[in-house]
Amino acid sequence: MRVASDMDYKIVFASLETVCEDNIAFLCGSDLPYAAVANRLVTCLRQIQEHGQALRPVVSSFTAVFHHYDFDAQTPGNGYRTLVKVLLSCLLHIIHKGRYIVSNYNSAFFRADHNASEMEAYSSALCQLRALLHLAQRLLNDNEYGQLYALQDGDLSSRFVQEYSSMHKACFYGRCLGFQFSPSLRPFLQTVVISMVSYGETFGKQQSGLGLAALSLLTSGKYVMDPELRGAEFERITQNLNMQFWKSFWNLTESGFLTGFSRIASSPVQINLTLTVPPVTLRLPLASDPRLTATISPPIAHSGPGPVHMRLISHELRVGQESEELLSYCRDDPPPITASQLPWVQKQPRSPWLLIHFHGGGFVAQTSRSHENYLRIWSKELNVPILSVDYSLSPEAPFPRALEECFYAYCWALNNCHLLGSTAERVCLAGDSAGGNLCITVSMKAISCGIRVPDGIMAAYPATLLTTDASPSRLLTLIDPLLPLGVLTKCINAYAGTDSQTVQPAVESSSLSALGRDTAVLLGDLTQGASNWIQSFLDPTRTTGGARSLPSSQRSYQSDESGRTPSLTSTPHCGSDSDYPEGFKPLRSECLAFVNPTSCPIIRNPFVSPLLSPDELLRGLPPVHIVASALDALLDDSVMFAKKLRDMGQPVSLTVVEDLPHGFLSLSQLSKETEGAAEMCVEQMRAIFQQEDRRPALRKQPTLEETHRSSSPSAVMSGTL
Repeated sequence: MRVASDMDYKIVFASLETVCEDNIAFLCGSDLPYAAVANRLVTCLRQIQEHGQALRPVVSSFTAVFHHYDFDAQTPGNGYRTLVKVLLSCLLHIIHKGRYIVSNYNSAFFRADHNASEMEAYSSALCQLRALLHLAQRLLNDNEYGQLYALQDGDLSSRFVQEYSSMHKACFYGRCLGFQFSPSLRPFLQTVVISMVSYGETFGKQQSGLGLAALSLLTSGKYVMDPELRGAEFERITQNLNMQFWKSFWNLTESGFLTGFSRIASSPVQINLTLTVPPVTLRLPLASDPRLTATISPPIAHSGPGPVHMRLISHELRVGQESEELLSYCRDDPPPITASQLPWVQKQPRSPWLLIHFHGGGFVAQTSRSHENYLRIWSKELNVPILSVDYSLSPEAPFPRALEECFYAYCWALNNCHLLGSTAERVCLAGDSAGGNLCITVSMKAISCGIRVPDGIMAAYPATLLTTDASPSRLLTLIDPLLPLGVLTKCINAYAGTDSQTVQPAVESSSLSALGRDTAVLLGDLTQGASNWIQSFLDPTRTTGGARSLPSSQRSYQSDESGRTPSLTSTPHCGSDSDYPEGFKPLRSECLAFVNPTSCPIIRNPFVSPLLSPDELLRGLPPVHIVASALDALLDDSVMFAKKLRDMGQPVSLTVVEDLPHGFLSLSQLSKETEGAAEMCVEQMRAIFQQEDRRPALRKQPTLEETHRSSSPSAVMSGTL
């Protein structure tokens, strides 16, 4: 169900009013079955009607001005637009459900309690969205014209964090889960939420791998059958996130079982090598005068000099990739059988292009292995070797360790491109989320060191402002199952080095325990598949999943002795209802979040938050191509950074895709929508590789021999920050 355009809001509100009136008139009639359900629905629909009447002028005020916050007239996209779009999507679901109820209420197959619970869930979601629109109005009124972030308003940002901490969110994780996204992605989101809450019950228990599989199977059933419980438990987990749990859960994507399936489903490649580069000093020619060199020190932050891990992926075998020198860097012992040892594989010449990739994962999780599915596709589509960097993760290795390792890998690749199957005539950096941040900051560091900068950057939904400063799109962290504010804040604090939690690094294993972990994931997927079949059989008309929300007169979730299930109440706890319009207050949760605002000075370092960089550090960046999602909480990061570069005269483009969540690159094989968005990223990289030469005098990369001959003690400068 899509909102056709932003200007349809008048039609949507008129339809909502009609549906509410029709349902109320019908349900107040005599001789209706399910009298108790009819009363619930009437109460709920009157609440929805009141919310709709209050929200219509609010939406009208946003639609009158939100185009002023777009990147340009051809690229409509900013947090204000997104909030209106999400609200209208919620209203369309309510309209659809209302029409179904009035048409099928007297049917023998009508599931009265289920449909009442669905409507109540969307009523709660609408109430919370109304609160978000009110907060967005404050941002609109208090921020400078055209500014999406309240960078100088600590009160607004504190209020944002305070509201997140106390507002009820479980309704967005149960029956209403993912209503704002493409319908094809909702089963995946259900799988993630059910898997996470099931894994949360078994996490930390002393069980064998097969024991965890059995426990996950047993516990997941209740979350499939009880959306309210699922939403409440997911809210509890993400409200006060345990970083070790978060890393452990998302590192399940690193298991051999999942990556094995991914490799079967994705494009085959001739080269897939994991490399370890030792920490030795590098020398690179200066961009201004290749006769002089800059000295690049190995990564040293926090733990001293250490190796850098990488993965080389190439769809075709190319000259240099079969060399003994490259295999000497291989992590596997013994080295794997390469394509060069197979007589039917034809060796191709070196590519003039090289793609260097930095993966996402909030700086705290995942590696190149979990991003391998789309990297294989990229290598085939672009016909280019790809070097993906497995940088050290936080909180064990906070800033600047990851940046140092990525910059070192970039420099090593320039010096050793001949081993990677490339002449590096054109080099592109690509990354998503945290990786997009690293693409930008690595290029900034190359500028500051005076060495060659890449020929372009493709950054997908990059994090350019690692703070909890309020923006309209960041209000979405209250409803986003993949990027709640509690998760975002934990990741930022971990990267800044202010998260004091001790986290055990993940250890790869080929033992039975690893088999058990893989089995747990498999069983979880089988369970979810069965649950989808059962639910579709029981309710063929259902449009989405999400959390039940009772009418305000019945709203009460009782906590058990451990306090695991949060209570839902209309009584404020740490939020201030006095700031809302008279007669309205959002729903509050008794499971309060402890969100530690990002106050460490490190987060305002330009190499952490490039949006805060002074112009002189950004001047000289290569063309930056940003691909963002309209429903991503980090959308405003992309819009504001693109505006900043454009206003400086730097080459930049912004593409905004619709209906997809943060992290859509990793979901590229799940739907046509994600596949299309991933293809947009490929086209941006293709444009970088095929662009006209902007720096002909600097295009040729000197060989090591040429560099060494031109070097002298007086011609060497430091390349460290």
